[in-house]
Amino acid sequence: MLSFAGRDRGTSLNLQYEFCILWVFCVLALWGKEEYNAPHMNLPIRPRRNRKSAGVRGLMRETELTAAHLIYPMFVQEGEEDTPIESLPGCTRWSVAGIVGECRRLYALGIGCVDLFAVVPEEKKDAAGSEAWNPEGVVPRAIRAIKAAVPQMVVMTDVALDPFNSYGQDGIVREYEDGSYEILNDETVVALCRQALCHARAGADIISPSDMMDGRIAALRAALDAEGFEKVSLMSYTAKYASALYGPFRGALGSAPKFGDKKTYQMDPANAREALREAALDAAEGADFLMVKPATLYLDVIAAMRAATSLPIAAYHVSGEYLMVKAAAASGWLDEKQVMLESLLSVRRAGADMILTYAAPQVAEWLRE
Repeated sequence: MLSFAGRDRGTSLNLQYEFCILWVFCVLALWGKEEYNAPHMNLPIRPRRNRKSAGVRGLMRETELTAAHLIYPMFVQEGEEDTPIESLPGCTRWSVAGIVGECRRLYALGIGCVDLFAVVPEEKKDAAGSEAWNPEGVVPRAIRAIKAAVPQMVVMTDVALDPFNSYGQDGIVREYEDGSYEILNDETVVALCRQALCHARAGADIISPSDMMDGRIAALRAALDAEGFEKVSLMSYTAKYASALYGPFRGALGSAPKFGDKKTYQMDPANAREALREAALDAAEGADFLMVKPATLYLDVIAAMRAATSLPIAAYHVSGEYLMVKAAAASGWLDEKQVMLESLLSVRRAGADMILTYAAPQVAEWLRE
């Protein structure tokens, strides 16, 4: 006979546990008989009651994903062509005219914010990245065109030098005679301020520095305020990791580093506490939004940052994360819709208020179904 001697019967949970064990023994004893009546489990607590129908599940759903939570990164190039991006299926390098038409469609889908990245011809790149603050460059022209056509659309712009300088680095490079090099921090920050002011003058709503230089949030805030752009927001790439997941993006932008890597300014993927230090600095320097990049491989960092700050948090679902789902779905191994929605929902559940993702238009359409 099964004995529970020595067990604590003082709580209902222990009694339920012991009864469950007895029930399993009864089932095993009757296994193989043609008919048996399963004993009724006297369980006052049944979590499945809260999952019994779509209506009940909706009442207790903790996390929501809507089109309003999505930001769409967009690539804008010179000329009149709209070119599909091979490394990012479903995405396009837009002309200025083309990006305006697409922004109209996005706004109708409920996507209220886009993030602009410049595709720069090699002949316009130089060591200083001076095309970054050209008032007639492709990004300022796209800002003006979008704001004229879809004034309610929030236009965010990437601020960094890697698309514009001949090295493919986010900062200004100093080369030494022995062949070594250094990414200059303070000189880069001066250049970033010039770029940010160029975008603000064109009508950008949010400036998003992705460079990871020290002190650039304070410098950008001071530069913007000094020219009367107090209303222009700063979304800092607070914890941008030196990830292996950026390859498709660099292919789309033509911004892969010509030498070395970016590990002296982007964060070590092994570190989480360091992200909280960066978050505290960015908040103190005047950031309006913080960002973690990539997203799904860094959910712990998002959650830790959410617990440490009251500032809004963005997460960047990067090109590699996007392409892994697309490629697996194209091979027939995954349901693209369900996996993409689950991936983005996990980012929201971890604590992100908004998500930058190349899947934004498709997700917005799915959410309407």
